[in-house]
Amino acid sequence: MTGHARDIDVLIIGAGPAGLAAGAELAGAGAGRVEILEREQEAGGIPRHCHHGGFGGRLGRAAHAWASATGSAYAQGGTSGPAYARRSVAAALDAGAELRTGVTVTGWAGPRTVETTGPAGIERITARAVVLATGARERPRSARLIPGTRPPGVYTTGELQQAVHLYGQRIGTRAVVVGDEPVGHAAAATLRAAGVHVVAMVTDQPPRPVRLRSGHTPLLTAATVTGLTGRTRLSGVALRHDDGRTTTLRCDTVVLTGDFVPDHELARRGGILLDPGTRGPAYDAAFRTSRPGVFAAGNVLHAVERAEFAAQEGRAVAVPVLHRLAGTDDPAGGGRPLVVDTPLRWIAPNVTGPHGARPQGDRFVLRTARRLSRPLLVVSQDGRELHRQRLLSAAVPGRPFHLAADWTDHVDPDGPSVRISVL
Repeated sequence: MTGHARDIDVLIIGAGPAGLAAGAELAGAGAGRVEILEREQEAGGIPRHCHHGGFGGRLGRAAHAWASATGSAYAQGGTSGPAYARRSVAAALDAGAELRTGVTVTGWAGPRTVETTGPAGIERITARAVVLATGARERPRSARLIPGTRPPGVYTTGELQQAVHLYGQRIGTRAVVVGDEPVGHAAAATLRAAGVHVVAMVTDQPPRPVRLRSGHTPLLTAATVTGLTGRTRLSGVALRHDDGRTTTLRCDTVVLTGDFVPDHELARRGGILLDPGTRGPAYDAAFRTSRPGVFAAGNVLHAVERAEFAAQEGRAVAVPVLHRLAGTDDPAGGGRPLVVDTPLRWIAPNVTGPHGARPQGDRFVLRTARRLSRPLLVVSQDGRELHRQRLLSAAVPGRPFHLAADWTDHVDPDGPSVRISVL
C-alpha cells in the first residue's frame, strides 16, 4: 500500500457514543493528538436516527482521576437521539479531539498501525494507543434464516429509523414488530409516528408477569416467525405458537428488531481474540484487548446496550489509555477468561484483570437466553467456589443484569478459566 503515513497519540475508530466520549475525555485530559475516525459522513452513531426520547446523562469530563481536576461537564436531561448525538460531537470537538468523517479503516499494517481510505486519499496512521469503538449492527433477515418470499416491506430497526427520520420515506399501513426488547418498542413508536398501525409485537419468549407497555399493541408471546409472504409487497407474517397452532398476521410491513452483533470485523482482521459469547473482542477490566496498546469500548464489546452505557465505557477507557501513554500501565496478559454456562449467554468484561482489577461500577454485566426467576449465580474456578449471589429479581432475555465483582481477588492467575453457572 502507498499513501501518506503519519503518527498520532490516540486513534479512536468509530464516532458513536463510546468513541466520542472517549475522544472528549482523552483530549480534555491532555492525551496529545487525539483523532476520531468515522466511516459514515456524519458522526454520532445510532442515536442520529433515533428520534424518540430517553437519551441523556452527562456527556463527558476530563479524566479527573488522572488530571486531578474536573473538566467541563455537558449536563443534560432526557433528550432525543439526534440532540444527544450533536452534543456528543460538540463535547469531543470542544475538548480538542480531531474528528474525521467519511474515513474507512481498511486493515492493519502493524500492531497499532491502520490503513485508511477517505477524502484525503490513502493513509497509514500509527498511534501510541488505539481504541476500537466500532459499535454493533443488526442482523438482517438473511442472517436470521427466515424462509419465504423476499418482498419489499422488510426492515431492521435501523433501516426503519433511517427511512422515517433521515429520508422521510413512506413505510406502509399495517406493521408487525418482531421483538419485545426496548429496541422493539422504539421501533413500534417510530412506526406510529409515521402513521403506521402496529398490528402486533411478536416474541418467542414465554409470557412474563411484567411487560413493557407499547400503547395498545397486542404482544404475542411464545411465537416464532416461520415465514414471510407476498410478492410485489409483503402481505403477511406466518407464526408458529408453542402449543402447535399456526397463524398468519396480515400486514405490509415487518420490522425485525433486537438481533444485534458487535461490528468486530476490524478486530478479527487484526487477529484480536474474540469472546465466543459476546462475539466482540475479549477484554479485561481495563478495556484491554489481546493486542497490547489496543483497547475497546462500547457496543463492539457486547451488543447491545443503551447509548449512555456505551458513553460511560468511552469515558472509562480514558484512564487505562492514559496510563498506557505514560508507560505506567500494568503488563498486558495475566487475566483468566470468564466463561458462562447455559442458559447464560455472555458476561462482560470476559477476562479478569491483573492483580484482581475490577470492572467499571465494580460489577459484571450478563445476559440470559431465557427468563430466570431470582437465579442463584455461582462463580468457580477449577471446582473451587469463589462467589455466589442470588438475584433479587428475574433475569430476562434482552435486558442486562449484574454480578458483583468482589470475588476477583480470589482468582488464581495461573489457574484455568473462571466459570459462571446458574443453580
